[in-house]
Amino acid sequence: MRTFKLFLTIAILALLSPLCALAQTESGLLMELEAQKKINKNLSVSLEGDFRTRNDFQTIDRWKIGLGASYKINSWLKADAGYSMIYENNREKVEYYSTYEDDGVTVKHNKVKWRPSYWGIKHRVTASLTGSYKFGNGIRISLRERWQYTYRPEKATTRWKWRVDGSDDIDMTLDDDYVRSGSGKNELRSRFQIEYDRKHVKWNPYASIELFNNWGIDKIRYTAGTDYKINKQHTVGAFYRFQQLEDKEEGSYDPNMHYLGVSYTFKF
Repeated sequence: MRTFKLFLTIAILALLSPLCALAQTESGLLMELEAQKKINKNLSVSLEGDFRTRNDFQTIDRWKIGLGASYKINSWLKADAGYSMIYENNREKVEYYSTYEDDGVTVKHNKVKWRPSYWGIKHRVTASLTGSYKFGNGIRISLRERWQYTYRPEKATTRWKWRVDGSDDIDMTLDDDYVRSGSGKNELRSRFQIEYDRKHVKWNPYASIELFNNWGIDKIRYTAGTDYKINKQHTVGAFYRFQQLEDKEEGSYDPNMHYLGVSYTFKF
């Protein structure tokens, strides 16, 4: 009982820590599905997918499907790698800028570029090492270091431009052949997790913090939840996650996110 109370205290602190972030936030739903197949005592493969919403549960944010493999190097170290395809609803983007004309008098034109939201595909590859240690009281701590590369192909979409100069005459044009350039991004994801894991106990509560690093902290995720082992093949879970963005794209609306999540895992 004392061990469980200690774990509960740590989980509550993990939940409360992001509340100090006062930036504008949204809420969303996160659903995760995974099927695992054990090839031998060290090697396993998996097929996984997730579905995510935003805008206070009103807008579909993305779909994802991925393949992965993990290998248990020894009792405390595991390696894994995977590929995912993400179909994402990219948020709208608004840019404000000014131009100047000098014909004896300097004239300032305030201009706006608006790119509506659109659906596009991303490709992602990952490779990870996870080290863990389990204490005799059932508390397990782990540290996962994950390299992640995400590539977004170029995408033809629409963009509007107009001038705002205080008059009633608004010069509005449509870039109907606008192409958003492709880009790639490398990130290092560092996750520290603590969980309660005892044999013959169906509940597996956990709490974690994860840092996304791209020559500086881009994002922080705080997660607390529990898995419930129905039997050897079926596991369900529920969790809460707070996602805090540190490095936001200029001109984009990127709020911090509260997620309510559910998961299901099937083991062959």
